[in-house]
Amino acid sequence: MADLPAIAGIYEGYVRTSTATFELESPDLAEWTRRFTAITDAGLPFLVAEVDGRVAGYAYCSPWKTRPAYRRTAENSIYLAPWSTGRGVGGVLLDALLSRCHENGIREVIAVVADPERNPASPALHRRRGFDDVGVLRNVGYKHDRWLDTLLLQKSLI
Repeated sequence: MADLPAIAGIYEGYVRTSTATFELESPDLAEWTRRFTAITDAGLPFLVAEVDGRVAGYAYCSPWKTRPAYRRTAENSIYLAPWSTGRGVGGVLLDALLSRCHENGIREVIAVVADPERNPASPALHRRRGFDDVGVLRNVGYKHDRWLDTLLLQKSLI
């Protein structure tokens, strides 16, 4: 929880300047605390990577859907500090996240990549870790005066 201010700062940059998230307002520290608690209380991982003592990025899984039949499926999220991209941090986070998911009984992990044409690093990272493309949802988000697609990728952990 001590890293939540740094996490909030990283995410705020994505909210304000990118289409990597469909959020339009940056969550405050109280909301980040609520999210962290909900994720960890659900038995799902929330991980932080540090480089040279600074938060370089974070990754977590959240429930894919709330209905009980989906309880072994999770959605992953990874965000990196701008200075840490291209240094392998995303891969380390995703590997650790998948390992923790497997240990916690998660069977399927879904990645929802917003605006994949302008965010090609995320699909590439997931594909290198064995995720398969399973669909595209067209024009499902509107941000920065554009309609945006999401790419769905899936990895089985069994």
